[in-house]
Amino acid sequence: MLSTLLAFLGACALIAASPGPSTMLIIQQSLRSRRAGFLTVLGNETGVFVWGVAAALGLTALLAASQVAYDVLRIGGAVVLIVFGVKALINARRGQDEETDQGAAPVRSGWRAYRSGLLLNLANPKAAVFAMSFLPQFVPAGAPHLATMIGLAAIWAVFEIGYYGLYVWFVGRLKGFISRAKVRARLEQVSGGVLLVLGVRMAVEG
Repeated sequence: MLSTLLAFLGACALIAASPGPSTMLIIQQSLRSRRAGFLTVLGNETGVFVWGVAAALGLTALLAASQVAYDVLRIGGAVVLIVFGVKALINARRGQDEETDQGAAPVRSGWRAYRSGLLLNLANPKAAVFAMSFLPQFVPAGAPHLATMIGLAAIWAVFEIGYYGLYVWFVGRLKGFISRAKVRARLEQVSGGVLLVLGVRMAVEG
């Protein structure tokens, strides 16, 4: 059981280390504040846990079996990515005007930050299908399938909270440098451009 858990955590580390939409959104939100970044992480990992539970209940298999349902979620996810990307690019252009007297980024609603992470994850059909194929590989023989998969989903989410929390911490450590308007605007442009490209790619892929 211990060896299975260690293998599972190693796989979680490899997954988290692979850059994707969630990584870019977390970094982009962390440019605003540590609070916004961490709440975005919590929202994203809530989505991870939801998809894990859905996979345990067999619901994601229905999504994978229905091309129409998959395409609807895929297009919805693409729209979400594009909207986030466009907003980041707009914020970059308005960066100078949005500066406070201290030069810090404007405070962002905690609920909005949490919701952005949750929405991005739940709107990604690949996350659903991946959970369905990933989690069952680590269910030991003879273990209760449903309870074990839900437990693994919880461990996966908690692990990624710690992992992505390091991103938030690192961005916060660079606050003195990032707080400069031109630097933050450039980073917003990069993260927004990446999210936009990922959204377009999701929309056009088969």
